[in-house]
Amino acid sequence: MKSNYLVIPALIIAVAALIATTIVAITFKNIKSENQSINTTGSARKVVVSDLGVLNGSLSSTAGSPSEAYQELRRQSPFLIDYLKEKGFEENKIEFKTISQYPNYSYNQNGQQMGIVSYTATQMISITSSDVEKIRKTSVDIGSLVEQGVNFVVFAPEYYYSKIGDIKIEIQAEAAKDAMTRGERIAEATGRELGALRRARMGVIQITPENSNMVSDQGINDVSSIRKEITAVVNADFSIE
Repeated sequence: MKSNYLVIPALIIAVAALIATTIVAITFKNIKSENQSINTTGSARKVVVSDLGVLNGSLSSTAGSPSEAYQELRRQSPFLIDYLKEKGFEENKIEFKTISQYPNYSYNQNGQQMGIVSYTATQMISITSSDVEKIRKTSVDIGSLVEQGVNFVVFAPEYYYSKIGDIKIEIQAEAAKDAMTRGERIAEATGRELGALRRARMGVIQITPENSNMVSDQGINDVSSIRKEITAVVNADFSIE
């Protein structure tokens, strides 16, 4: 009888030890699993066509007095307006900015200022249109105004996409989805399953000319090209099961 009393406590201890070991093993496995994660980077890109063009330029004239410079500038303006109207631009889309004037000085051989020799009047002009191809063609042809005595300097045209905000949201979502797909493939290749998203960091949006490899830590916002490529990058951490 004594031996039976001794066996029972020993059996209880053994079972308890087995349960404790199992609990510790399961807990360790859970902790280990919780500490494991997959870090992936997803990207997405989309090509858009600009739907707004802006053409800026400067009209200028130089004469012996401020009033003469101003009058010469006013003489040139109608030629510029007629030219742009012939190209199909509405007059209310042509914006004439404030006229500014400055003196031009002469200098001696030592670089000392000798006096005023003339005055220059300048006026900035801005043209906007949803017809970006018309803006592009005009920027190339407008230099011919010099043949009519119009001193107009044209700047590089700028092209914008009016729905860029919507595209940014859409493309960031696509980049996040790409990061998740990459994570699922990595987990599957190692016999695991992708768990919940732990954290995600959105990279800066890059708006570059199409097929460009330009990248900047601060992001790029290209206005020089009609066709633009918008790229988004998302870095994500997923738990694995």
